[in-house]
Amino acid sequence: RTVRVWLKRDSGQYWPSIYHAMPSPCSCMSFNPETRRLSIGLDNGTISEFILSEDYNKMTLVKSYQAHQSRVMMILFVLEMEWVLSTGQDKHFTWHCSESGQRLGGYRTNAGACGLQFDVETRHVFVGDHSGQVTILKLEQESCSLVTTFKGHTGGVTALCWDPIQRVLFSGSSDHSIIMWDIGGRKGTAIELQGHNDKVQSLSYAHHTRQLISCGADGGIVVWNMDVERQETPEWLDSDSCQKCDQPFFWNFKQMWDSKKIGLRQHHCRKCGKAVCGKCSSKRSSIPLMGFEFEVRVCDSCHESITDEERAPTATFHDSKHNIVHVHFDATRGWLLTSGTDKVIKLWDMTPVVS
Repeated sequence: RTVRVWLKRDSGQYWPSIYHAMPSPCSCMSFNPETRRLSIGLDNGTISEFILSEDYNKMTLVKSYQAHQSRVMMILFVLEMEWVLSTGQDKHFTWHCSESGQRLGGYRTNAGACGLQFDVETRHVFVGDHSGQVTILKLEQESCSLVTTFKGHTGGVTALCWDPIQRVLFSGSSDHSIIMWDIGGRKGTAIELQGHNDKVQSLSYAHHTRQLISCGADGGIVVWNMDVERQETPEWLDSDSCQKCDQPFFWNFKQMWDSKKIGLRQHHCRKCGKAVCGKCSSKRSSIPLMGFEFEVRVCDSCHESITDEERAPTATFHDSKHNIVHVHFDATRGWLLTSGTDKVIKLWDMTPVVS
């Protein structure tokens, strides 16, 4: 239930200057350095707002919002609008005026929401929920309207990251994948990125170098080069028999009977999307330009067509040595902060890889 502010001492060690106990367990927070405003979401649905003193040795409670009926999942403070945006386990997105404390509006999502991003210029808010859906809303001063929804993940959305310059939205999921949604340029284009062995916990974007930083529960920190021309993964094709050797799949009883052959299990080539049997897709290959940094199943003909240049990695992999729960990236200094299930906070200098 405690909130701590850590300051770096002359010795180079970090020590807590503030140790503040809250009435309910803390679930999320948002800090604005310009105003020194600290917004803390609690398990009981309340958002408590504090102002930190200039020397960071005192925090003063300013106001509290009764924002949700259950745990607050994410908070965003928008200085330009003086808005506090939040999502909760109660399946609601809400926004409040930070000056008056008044609730301005809300929207019910399909499931509890974990991802939240906001575009200041267009006043669009992006909400990712546990059903795997991303909802885009247009906010007015006291109303909101549904713009569209995206569904591309097989698991719940765990993280969102918005690039307002390229107008690209990144979504991470418990299905271990990341999807890049090109909203501004090639509308509807969705690029898949596969580089984690467990759920994606956080996404950060370095605008000046066009690099995406993803962190996962597997302890991996992956730095993706988004300056390369990437390709969409193909739709998986439906077929009752292998599209390479014409052997029937095990549910195709008629062809099995006619050809007197035992049905085979169906697989799909990750490069061309064709339905193939195991014999015709015995090879594995990485396809980094399609987002597959790990080796995946491809048909034999596609395996021969992939060149060594096409197999060159477009991401670098780093081990944090703890199961990451939360991440914050400071783009100005190139510092990455990770906290893990081991209750350890680690501060990383990312300038050697994000530059």
